[in-house]
Amino acid sequence: MRTRILIRAWLGLLGLSLLGTALSTGSAGLMPAWVAAIAILILAWAKARLILLCYLGLAGVPGWRGGAMAALGVAMLILTGLWGAGYLAAL
Repeated sequence: MRTRILIRAWLGLLGLSLLGTALSTGSAGLMPAWVAAIAILILAWAKARLILLCYLGLAGVPGWRGGAMAALGVAMLILTGLWGAGYLAAL
């Protein structure tokens, strides 16, 4: 059972990584840079969530899961804010 969860998580990480690579290399003319950057940050959040919940086993520990997801959310908001400040400063 645990092996199946890890394999599904690994496949999810693989898919998210491929999507992130496609966004970062092929989105030059398809979408504004800020849309691609936000999408890549969302993909990074999804990958981190998968790692925390599946590989570290926090899915079965509600208290730790909530704290880890809150910390991850705060970290992603900080990264998005830093990216946004740099983007606005470059305008």
